[in-house]
Amino acid sequence: MAPKSLLYTLFASLTVALAASVPETTHDVIVVGGGPAGLSVLSGLSRVRRKTVMFDSGEYRNAPTRNMHDVIGNDGTPPAKFRGLAREQISKYDTASIVDKKIVSVTPLTDANQTAYFEAKDADGNVYSARKVVLGTGLVDVLPATPGLEEIWGKGAYWCPWCDGYEHRDQPIGILGSLVDAVGSMLEIHTLNTDVVALANGTQTAEVEAQLTKDKPNWEAQLKAWNVRIDNRTIESFRRVQDGDVHRDDEGRQFDIFEVKFADGQTLQRNAFITNYPTAQRSTLPAELGLQMDDDKIDTTSFSGMRTSVPGVYAVGDANSDGSTNVPHAMFSGKRAAVYAHVEMSREESAAAISKRTLPSRRAMEKETERLMGRDLEDIWAQVQGQ
Repeated sequence: MAPKSLLYTLFASLTVALAASVPETTHDVIVVGGGPAGLSVLSGLSRVRRKTVMFDSGEYRNAPTRNMHDVIGNDGTPPAKFRGLAREQISKYDTASIVDKKIVSVTPLTDANQTAYFEAKDADGNVYSARKVVLGTGLVDVLPATPGLEEIWGKGAYWCPWCDGYEHRDQPIGILGSLVDAVGSMLEIHTLNTDVVALANGTQTAEVEAQLTKDKPNWEAQLKAWNVRIDNRTIESFRRVQDGDVHRDDEGRQFDIFEVKFADGQTLQRNAFITNYPTAQRSTLPAELGLQMDDDKIDTTSFSGMRTSVPGVYAVGDANSDGSTNVPHAMFSGKRAAVYAHVEMSREESAAAISKRTLPSRRAMEKETERLMGRDLEDIWAQVQGQ
C-alpha cells in the first residue's frame, strides 16, 4: 500500500485535474448538414461569436423542388438560390466556416480532465473537434420503384400541400400511396382540389378496409363527401406529358400533365399528385451514435432544446421527431438548437471559471483519499499520469 502522505499528494493532483474544465477543440460546434436547418444553426451561433463549422454533403431533400413556398420573404425562391444567399450572408461572420464535404463519423471522446467532446471525420479523412454537435442530416423519401416516379418527384408529385399544392389548385389530382392514407390527404387538399382520385394501387383489400373501418369508422363517407374516387388498379408507370415549369399562368399556377399507365393497359391523366410514402434517415450517424429514435426519427421530443439522448448532440430539421417537416420549421429548430447550445456552453465555461477559484478543501481531499486507500498506488498513479 502507498504511504498516506503520498496518496494525499497524488489525490490532490488528481482533484485539480478533474476540476470543471473546457476541452480544447478546433471548434465550439460542428454542424452536419447544409440545408435550411444547418444554415440556421450556423447563423445563430455565429451571431454570438461561437466558432462553428458546417459540413455540407450537397444532399438535400428538397433538391428536386422547383421553388420553395410558404417561406415568408422567400416565396417562390429556388432552394439552391436560398442556400447560396444564406451562405453569402453568413460569410460575414469570422467565426463561421463551411466545408463542402460529407462527415463519415462522429466520435464522442473525453479529454485528460474527463470532459466530453466530439471528433468528426470528413470523407477525405480530415478530423475536426468540437464541444457540441448538431445533426441537420435530413431524411430521404423512400419511393417505390415504379418507372417514371423518380423523374416527376418534386415537380408535380409532392408530399407537402403547403409547399407545392397552391400552384396546382383547381386541377385534377391523384393521391398516391396506400388507401390507408387517402383520408388524411383528402383533409389536406380538399380546399385546393375537387377532382381527386385515390390511386390505391392494389391496396384496397378486405384487410385494409377492415383496418380503416376500425380506425376511421366513417372513412368511406368522408371520401364521398369530397367526391374522392378510388381507383385500385395496379400502376405500371408514370409519364410526363407537359412540364409545369414551362406552362404557367400569371397567377402562379403550374400546369403539369402526367399519364398514369395501369397494368391493364389503360391510362389516366392527372395534373399533380400528393403522395404518402415512407421516409428514412439520410445519414447513418444517428444510428452510429446510438441516438434514441422515435418512429425512425431522432428523438428530441423527450428532451429540451433540440437535444438528443446523447449529451452534447442536438438534432434539427426533418431528421428529428418534433413532427414538422418544412423550411420554416427547419430554420426554427436550427435557431432553437443554436440558442440552447450557446447557453449550455456558457454555463460550462462559467463552471470552469468558478472551479479554478474554489478547489476542494484539503479535508475533502483527505476523506476521499481515505476511501481510496484500498486501491493500489499504481492504479491511482496511472489515473494522475493519464490526466
